[in-house]
Amino acid sequence: MNRLAHETSPYLLQHADNPVAWWPWSAEAFEEARRTNRPVLLSVGYSSCHWCHVMAHESFEDQPTADYLNEHFVSVKVDREERPDVDAVYMEAVQAATGQGGWPMTVFLTPDAEPFYFGTYFPPAPRHGMPSFRQVLEGVRSAWTDRRDEVAEVAGKITRDLSQREIDYGSTEAPGEEELSGALLGVTREYDPQRGGFGGAPKFPPSMALEFLLRHHARTGAEGALEMARDTCERMARGGIYDQLAGGFARYSVDREWTVPHFEKMLYDNALLCRVYAHLWRSTGSDLARRVAVETADFLVRELRTTEGGFASALDADSDDGTGKHVEGAYYVWTPAQLTEVLGEEDGGLAAQYFGVTEDGTFEEGQSVLQLPQDEGVFDADRIASIKSRLLDARSQRPAPGRDDKVVAAWNGLAIAALAETGAYFDRPDLVEAAVSAADLLVRLHLDEHAKLARTSKDGQVGANAGVLEDYADVAEGFLALASVTGEGVWLEFAGFLLDHVLTGFVDESGALYDTASDAEQLIRRPQDPTDNATPSGWTAAAGALLSYAAQTGAEPHRTAAERALGVVKALGPRVPRFIGWGLAVAEAYLDGPREVAVVGPSLDDEAARALHRTALLGTAPGAVVAFGVAGSDELPLLADRPLVDGEPAAYVCRNFTCDAPTTDQERLRAALSR
Repeated sequence: MNRLAHETSPYLLQHADNPVAWWPWSAEAFEEARRTNRPVLLSVGYSSCHWCHVMAHESFEDQPTADYLNEHFVSVKVDREERPDVDAVYMEAVQAATGQGGWPMTVFLTPDAEPFYFGTYFPPAPRHGMPSFRQVLEGVRSAWTDRRDEVAEVAGKITRDLSQREIDYGSTEAPGEEELSGALLGVTREYDPQRGGFGGAPKFPPSMALEFLLRHHARTGAEGALEMARDTCERMARGGIYDQLAGGFARYSVDREWTVPHFEKMLYDNALLCRVYAHLWRSTGSDLARRVAVETADFLVRELRTTEGGFASALDADSDDGTGKHVEGAYYVWTPAQLTEVLGEEDGGLAAQYFGVTEDGTFEEGQSVLQLPQDEGVFDADRIASIKSRLLDARSQRPAPGRDDKVVAAWNGLAIAALAETGAYFDRPDLVEAAVSAADLLVRLHLDEHAKLARTSKDGQVGANAGVLEDYADVAEGFLALASVTGEGVWLEFAGFLLDHVLTGFVDESGALYDTASDAEQLIRRPQDPTDNATPSGWTAAAGALLSYAAQTGAEPHRTAAERALGVVKALGPRVPRFIGWGLAVAEAYLDGPREVAVVGPSLDDEAARALHRTALLGTAPGAVVAFGVAGSDELPLLADRPLVDGEPAAYVCRNFTCDAPTTDQERLRAALSR
């Protein structure tokens, strides 16, 4: 019996009609394995994963394969986005055993959840040196039946090796100038000056490294750091990785030139990049950065916002190509003939030139991904706007990619921060309101009476899985951004509740952090990874939120915890800067103070007070925190004892226990928040 029909994960629900007798991850599944003396097949993926769909169609929807699985295995399906702890533990085992990893992840376990055989995608027939999935199943069954002692020995050794792995924490001291300069040098060595970005293909948007570069430039004036950030952002925005019609970024580029994307669109990528482009505009005034920040924010609200006010996790890469066949990128690509069909001969030719659509194509089968070639020339803006509008209308008639409607707390926290800041910078109160609505949903649905956080919800129904460190940290980050933008102290209060849980449940006596709480389900290893990958690690995200909260409140335990957590950045920053980018960005804020800004006025609607508030938000000082309110208010701690100056709105700037004289002048405030 397939037991996935009542799950909240869209990925699990995609498999609810499989002939495989799937179990969700549960104690009952492993008890069934013990009762029937069968090994466990653990299959891990996520809803917008292309090869997960392929393997499902080839193997899990195949009746003979399902019959074999049902007879000889207990099959467990896990959504990696819903259970990142399970994914992390077994992915570590896969990578240790095979030297690589990815999704779908296929792991065979004993009934005690100890892994003994690993892989990722397996084809239905032998291919490219890979055995077929059926051959793998038969081999595992044979080993389980005929060589059980050997299997037990292998499983025990792997589990012991995993449990004995310790992170080289380095020290409990935050990095200084030497480490951050070393990190900048390391990033520079990996920079691709011809194409922007770092390393070769595939190329992922380096959002956290870009945040570090922008903050480093803001603190030190290093022009090279700004140039790398600016050029990478421009190359990405002109490339096929960016949706030139509707905004929003794809997951990554399969080539070094940012031309052909892997077409899935993730909430976390777009939230992080929206914030990066907004910060780039704040530093440079770039029109391109402004456009991309606003378009990406609009994409988040238009295409990922759920009925309940949260944000869905992802849009699939695949969609129906019009023939009933699901093809990657079908929704997004064009041929010259298709452009002419929609636009007519003249505008079709112009669109092909403007977007780099060729007869040979830049993708597959003569199709092209829309991009903005570097030598695009001069075009009539109104005519291009009309072309984009008509193409977007035509594209909307195509079968749309599927959407993963699961609301993940951490990624919604990232979106809240991005939308709050983008709305404040560009006078878009609708974006701030969207951020508030998502925050309201998290408080209403994801937080329990003890302020403990659930990781996911769907359709207004909260999931059963506890929040992990990144959930607590990223949601706190979003709430802190809302507090700065809105001046509402309730968001600071909720951030404090979450960060108190971080201090009591996720930090050990050395200052190191774990990805799961001390009272969470015990796996074969308690996951702990400080490196930043697709999103900030829970470790570095917690360091940033703790630091900002301490600056807003003066809470010494939170400041101390942030400093100790940054010790891992001191250790890893000079060695692998691309994989600790958010940690480096937090370290820049730490070295700058961060600065604390209190803006007071006679009322929240006072025009001069609001102008000072906006100036404070636009300050480039890394990680600066802002409190805005009425003089004499106790809404936020930084407002205490901050009177008006000669009856006028005023701004107070403090740093490292020292305060400047209050100012009523926007230019003086701007200068105080720059290098």
